Amino acid sequence: MGCSTTIGNTKTEKRQAILNMKKDVLAQLYEINPKIKTKVTQAPGYAVFSNANVYLFFASVGGGHGVVTDNKTGKNTFMKMGELGVGFGLGVKDFRGVFVFHTAETMKRFVEQGWAFGGQADAAVKASDKGVAIGGELVVDNITIYQLTEAGLALQATVKGTKFWKDEALN
Repeated sequence: MGCSTTIGNTKTEKRQAILNMKKDVLAQLYEINPKIKTKVTQAPGYAVFSNANVYLFFASVGGGHGVVTDNKTGKNTFMKMGELGVGFGLGVKDFRGVFVFHTAETMKRFVEQGWAFGGQADAAVKASDKGVAIGGELVVDNITIYQLTEAGLALQATVKGTKFWKDEALN
């Protein structure tokens, strides 16, 4: 569950840990599907988040961190996220999400308001490089979202709210 807290003691170390996570996640995603690199680099911007979820019968909670990158300016905005959901679930899942913004307005709204709500159903069994992760691609509100499961064992179907907000300590 180390992804819900940022590695490092100083602001610089924490920011660098998030940027390293972003680099690693993008490399994994491009290895799985090289065509996604063009989508990411040609978009107005993108975000990469690291998130841990715990599913315990009728509730789920999660939290994480990430960064939004504006492809036009190169500016990074460091962000946090939290989730709360209801539904059936059991297990723990550590995953990474890549959000590709189709418009600059959508990216700005995400950074400034950062609220998303939706349902999710998936199954994941993975430990290190072993196992299977069922995730995929989802398009919502001019954002394409790719999910990679890093580690965990989970079976869940939940309706949850997710809040993304600027990390004032890192920006």
